[in-house]
Amino acid sequence: MAESIKTMVFFLQMVFAGLSVGAVYALIALGLNLTFWTTRVLNFGQGSVLMIGAMLTAVLIGYGVNLLLAVLIALAATCLVLIVTEMVAIRPLLKAGGSMGWVVSTLGVGVFLQGLASLVFGTQAVAFPDVLFSSSATLQIFGAWVSVQYIAVFVISVVIVGLMELFLRRSTWGYGVRAVAHDRELASLMGIPVRKVVLLSFAVSGLLAGVAGILVSQISGTVDPGFGLHLLILAFVAAVVGGMGSAVGALIAGLGLGVLEKLIAGYYSPAAAQTVAFVLLVAVLAVRPQGLLGKKEMVKV
Repeated sequence: MAESIKTMVFFLQMVFAGLSVGAVYALIALGLNLTFWTTRVLNFGQGSVLMIGAMLTAVLIGYGVNLLLAVLIALAATCLVLIVTEMVAIRPLLKAGGSMGWVVSTLGVGVFLQGLASLVFGTQAVAFPDVLFSSSATLQIFGAWVSVQYIAVFVISVVIVGLMELFLRRSTWGYGVRAVAHDRELASLMGIPVRKVVLLSFAVSGLLAGVAGILVSQISGTVDPGFGLHLLILAFVAAVVGGMGSAVGALIAGLGLGVLEKLIAGYYSPAAAQTVAFVLLVAVLAVRPQGLLGKKEMVKV
């Protein structure tokens, strides 16, 4: 009896941890979706952007800057970084019709940001302060003691994704994003300020990356210049599996991926958990290429 209770408690702890991490994957995936909707570009430098947000927060707080001010500065920096990325590394290449140079340029931005962080902050991991709750704070749920940080990260991430979905469906900017995603040229002819919509999409994507970086660092407890790449890959899988263009799909896929990852790591091995994302990606795309909630695109010829 005692053994079965221990097994159930361990299972619940893995599930709650997976839901928390998976919600962050969904948050990053939503940022990737935003830039993809408006430019048909996947920003492969997004991982380094969220690293910058987390690293700046940790370093500023370490220097005695007020917690809220440090977070605001870090989020402003991530927004600015993505706006500059769009202007320098993406927009010029999109003007060359059919060019896929943005793949290399966005990867280059990521490598540059990682190198810059290593130069300025050092290559060693930096301890991340308790921004939300103390790392020792726990709450009992169904008999399992769960970190309050996990719960807070999950709730914040899900609320942000939900608000973004509502904002995209109900706000003027959201209508603009969907119009540009459907047909950029037609949206321009209808008087929609396409350029402003694109820039705002990148700014919001930077904001989401900054928040995701802070939240996931709160869970891990440390941040270093190279920690963003792994998160980017998992978020990309969540975006594709959920369906490019669906915030709800990204959330479902992110949560599922996070739970699967934690369960396999807990019951089998952390090394095996690293393959979950790719197995899930191949399995879903083999059955439903547009993703779980994605829609088939009509190609004009």
